[in-house]
Amino acid sequence: MSEQAPASGATEARKSRHLDICLEDDVASNLDAGFSSIRLRHEALPECALEDVDSAVTFLGHKLAAPLVISSMTGGTKRAGAINFNLAIAAERAGVALALGSQRAALENQELLATYRVREVAPNVVLFANLGAVQLNYGVTIADAQRAVEGIGANGLYLHFNPLQEALQPNGDTNFRDLLPKIAALCRAIGVPVIAKSVGSGISARTAQRLIGAGVSAIDVAGAGGTSWARVEGKRAGDARREALAETFAGWGYPTVAATIAVRAALPEATLVASGGVRSGIDVAKALAIGADFAGIALPLLEPATRSADAVSEALASILDGLRIAMFASGCRRPRDLREAVYARGVE
Repeated sequence: MSEQAPASGATEARKSRHLDICLEDDVASNLDAGFSSIRLRHEALPECALEDVDSAVTFLGHKLAAPLVISSMTGGTKRAGAINFNLAIAAERAGVALALGSQRAALENQELLATYRVREVAPNVVLFANLGAVQLNYGVTIADAQRAVEGIGANGLYLHFNPLQEALQPNGDTNFRDLLPKIAALCRAIGVPVIAKSVGSGISARTAQRLIGAGVSAIDVAGAGGTSWARVEGKRAGDARREALAETFAGWGYPTVAATIAVRAALPEATLVASGGVRSGIDVAKALAIGADFAGIALPLLEPATRSADAVSEALASILDGLRIAMFASGCRRPRDLREAVYARGVE
């Protein structure tokens, strides 16, 4: 790591404060993710039984029981370790994937790596490491990224893109110059799939094309409509002027539904995750219906994860039951069938 990196204690404190804010404050985007505008057909004669519905999929070569990723939330603080353990146990039980929070803190302080090491409680979960793309301009090397993956036994790497969040952080890392060649070099060398992910503001079709061209294996649009990281940073600032400035960006970005539709149209064959404002199994079904291959969900699982793995499992069960019922009620036996289940006008 470069000497430009901040002290690990500062990073750890920031991560802990993020947790408090997300748990205690209203940090929702001012934009609607768009799921309320999507209607799925109702099939009164589905010609199948509920037990015939099979939500299983393959994600970057790994079998999942349902097309769902628990999106990146936390890590790098002692309290985050318990949250990640609970998420991992529940993810393995349910057969869904888990993406951990940014591992920058662990690169700065190896003692914090334990807060991400969930293999001891979930040896078979499909697991993704996580680093900020901009850190490639602040001393993080390909070797560091490989350590982040290998240190937790991950199946792939989430690379997140957060220019707005960094701009609103005091002393944020805002040098995003010439990142694309470094991303391409990382994708060539790291030996595991890399997923490019926004942080609550979405990814445009053009940017998604550039990233796929650079070698990323999947796009997670992570659109606006869920947690607003502008609002999170504003509340963390402890400064009325900076909080007011951050609030002006509370509606910034591409809503999840719009971003998903645009990226799918531009990249018909790409692996695509829709996250940002996904709150239920019906939302997961709608995300698949508009072109996503998988959906990501985070905030609805954070509070349960502060309590227990069983609490997360219960919340996940409701989401997955909702997905299967939405598939059944729209006459879809497989997730891919949902592509034909959107209706735009009238009743056909």
